[in-house]
Amino acid sequence: MKPTTIKDLSIQIRLSGLSFCILNRSTNTIERLQHIQNEKKNTPFEVLNQVKTIIESNADFNQVFDSVLCIYQNELSTLVPKSLFNENHLADYLKFNAKILMNDFIDYDTISINDSVNVYVPLVNVNNYLFDRFGSFIYKHASTILIESILQNPSKQKNIELFVNVGNLHFEVIAAKGNELIFYNTFDYNTKEDFIYYILFSIEQLKLNPETLKINLSGQIDKDDDLFNILYKYVRFVDFLEPICNYQFNIKKQPKGKHYNFILINSFN
Repeated sequence: MKPTTIKDLSIQIRLSGLSFCILNRSTNTIERLQHIQNEKKNTPFEVLNQVKTIIESNADFNQVFDSVLCIYQNELSTLVPKSLFNENHLADYLKFNAKILMNDFIDYDTISINDSVNVYVPLVNVNNYLFDRFGSFIYKHASTILIESILQNPSKQKNIELFVNVGNLHFEVIAAKGNELIFYNTFDYNTKEDFIYYILFSIEQLKLNPETLKINLSGQIDKDDDLFNILYKYVRFVDFLEPICNYQFNIKKQPKGKHYNFILINSFN
């Protein structure tokens, strides 16, 4: 009897772009890794059309998946201590720091490692399509995966470290000390000056010293680009953060580095 091949699919949804990743767990191999970047933020309707077009035009998505995960990456999220969380007040948690509409569907992830709850707005139209296409699936907010990945694999450093995950048009900042979350926020940016302003502002608010602080980078940033260069001008201890995995890559175009797909690859853990 031929052994069953186990495959997982992760889809990362941003208004500014999409990412798709297929992991063959039977061979521990990444078989598809695809990124689509938009020049501007699309509407939820445009995002749905993008998702449909890609999935329905590629035979790779016609196979049976053992699990399907949809990752929403947006600024419409907030962390709440589990001890203060009340499921009946989801909109109240978001309305002070995010622009939400009356008909927005709000959900949450539980982050057990630090007893918090991540309240956020997923895209109902995308959820409905994925359910129709694949059946039962899981969805999470990108920051849930980012926070869990960092806290579950704490640095040996005794001081607070900054973790910056870069996307096109946005980035997330986390401050952590070991497995303790100190700070989390997300920022939109259009220029490298925007990028460095928000990072230095975060450093100042946290009363950290840029001369001794270590910043760990993940996402869409490389040593030879403008974002890295302007960051290194102000902060000397800068490194790249790679997901802890031993997956092989069976794809035509090799990824720039594992740090580039930090959230996507960690979503399989």
